[in-house]
Amino acid sequence: MRVCTPKSGSSHTPKSGAQRGLAMPRVSYPYDLPAHPVDYGVEVAVDNLKIDTEAQRSLNEKRAQAMHGELVREAVGAIIVSQRANGDMYIVDGQHRWRAFQLAGISKMHAEVHHGLNQQQEATLFLIKNRESYKPNPLDQYRVGLTAGLPLYVDTEAVLKKHSLGLGSTSTNSVGAVAGVLRITEMYSAAVLDRTLWVAEWAWDRSADAWDGMLLGGIGTFLGKHGDLVDDKILATKLLKVGGTAQKWRATVLSKSSSGGFHNSGTGSRISTAYQLVRDCWNHGLKKNRIEG
Repeated sequence: MRVCTPKSGSSHTPKSGAQRGLAMPRVSYPYDLPAHPVDYGVEVAVDNLKIDTEAQRSLNEKRAQAMHGELVREAVGAIIVSQRANGDMYIVDGQHRWRAFQLAGISKMHAEVHHGLNQQQEATLFLIKNRESYKPNPLDQYRVGLTAGLPLYVDTEAVLKKHSLGLGSTSTNSVGAVAGVLRITEMYSAAVLDRTLWVAEWAWDRSADAWDGMLLGGIGTFLGKHGDLVDDKILATKLLKVGGTAQKWRATVLSKSSSGGFHNSGTGSRISTAYQLVRDCWNHGLKKNRIEG
């Protein structure tokens, strides 16, 4: 099993956190949208509305059918629509209500119509509108975030591509923990996500368990907090030598978090538990310069 050597053909040269200069302030990732005209309470023809699947969550037909079965037309409210320069009208938010109206044979519905937006800006508007409402699943949100060109998603995607990794399901070449990798980028930086993936691969090779969200979260938190004190090669070596395989790490994290180890319990504690285990692994055998906290 390869532990400390990058995969064949990689030009990546391991450096310590101090050499990389990663003691940096947290990056802010706002959702920016330009000022533009908006018409409220516009009646639009249901059949004239379109869906851009790159700027929207995936349509859940079962959910639309359920809405249709309980449809109260007067309580639906206005959907969000973007009218593009060529006159085409695309649903930004409300496609399930629109589909329910289709099923009910209702020809018109009320909309809030935005003018002058391009596809990228429509995707941004979708994410803004859904921050406090029924949220899209993490993968849909990620896909739409890429369409919007938002730096949080673009920076994360660039790191994943560098490691030849996809998102959506956990396998040797894919990470299932969408929210987890975004959290590392957002809280610490894309550079910390890059280091996290290298450490996981060096320690556990490209196994599915190596890309587990708990383990990546623990490594990412450790590097995000103490990366300037850590040599990534040494950390990877210790993770395997002291803690064992990724599968063993997963079992330990689950056991300690579910039993209240480190004074934690529940799903939200698992990354914290993994972080503390990574920290203890790094400190193993050290008499000086131990990392606390």
